[in-house]
This record gives sequence, structure tokens and C-alpha cells, in this order.
Amino acid sequence: MKINKVKKITDCQHLNLFSINYKDRKNCEKKWIFASRSKQLNPLEKDYAIPDAVVIVPFHNREKKLVVIKEFRVALGGYQYGFPAGLVDSGETVGQAGKRELFEETGLTLTKVLQQSPAIFSSSGLTDESVSLLFAECEGSPTTMFNETSEEIEVMMLSRDQASDILDNPLIKFDVKSWIVLNTFVCQGVI
Repeated sequence: MKINKVKKITDCQHLNLFSINYKDRKNCEKKWIFASRSKQLNPLEKDYAIPDAVVIVPFHNREKKLVVIKEFRVALGGYQYGFPAGLVDSGETVGQAGKRELFEETGLTLTKVLQQSPAIFSSSGLTDESVSLLFAECEGSPTTMFNETSEEIEVMMLSRDQASDILDNPLIKFDVKSWIVLNTFVCQGVI
């Protein structure tokens, strides 16, 4: 495979489309369009070790429950169950972004980072967006008073039984990472 040309198609604040002309392994010319959070003219030159965003997997110590959010997602035309998440701002560490986003979306305070994943990709056929999973402990009382006006979020704290119940509901839409973590939580009792 050989990339021949990259062209930026859109110029939006948080997400853009790029067109790539490339040759496949049989030397045939091909074209691919994908979305990227990159502001660079050629997103293939970006440092993929630095994640675009953070997904926080919060466990509430006092309640002994996993914190999950139900959030309206425009692209789905409805609600999706997932974890608090957001972009890592310039000059911010993944841990700092995770602490900020957890508070903004849930009102909860991150007290301890348990584990941080490297930059990972969940839909590389459509986008080069990378996230870092931040497994963490938190405390406080949930509130959505710090949400942005573009966010419609319901904060839930789930026991293993409650997580099992929502996993069994075929009408619920899940973020892929969240489904995997919730299923592990239900099966093993750990995050």
C-alpha cells in the first residue's frame, strides 16, 4: 500500500473530512474518505501516540458502583449509554482532561487513576480518532449542572445487577468500549 495524496475536504472546528488517494497491494489506484480530529493538512503526519480524547471509566468508591452516562447523540438521533469522555486540550495530559471531563459531565471528582490505556482506535475504517481509556475512582454526588448547553446527559451509578439489566435490553444503544467494560464488570465484578 502506498499513500499518494491527502486532501482536506472540510474545515470545521472539531472534525474534518479528508480524501486519500492510494495504491493497493496490486498497484491499483484507490480513494478513501475518512474523518479526523486533526487540524493538519495531512493527518497521517500526526503523532498517533497522543490520544485525541479521553474516555473515563469511573468507579464510585462510597457507592461501590460504576458510573455510566446516558447521553443524547445527534448522529444516532437518540440516546447512547457510555462513559464520560471528551477531547484532550492542547497542553493537557490525559489525566488532567479526564478529571476535567468527569467533573463537567457528572459533577464527580476523580480521586485516583487506576490505569491508563495507550491511544486506541475504535472505528479506524471511518476515522483516525484515538482515545485513551482512563480507569479511575471518584467521589461526590452526581449532577449535570456543569454540562455544556450542547450536552444532554443523565448520570447513573450501576451495581453489577443493574449493569446486567441494561446489557440485556436490546433497545439500548451502547458505545463499543462501554459495552465491553460493562460486560466485564457484570461477569467479573471488576473494571
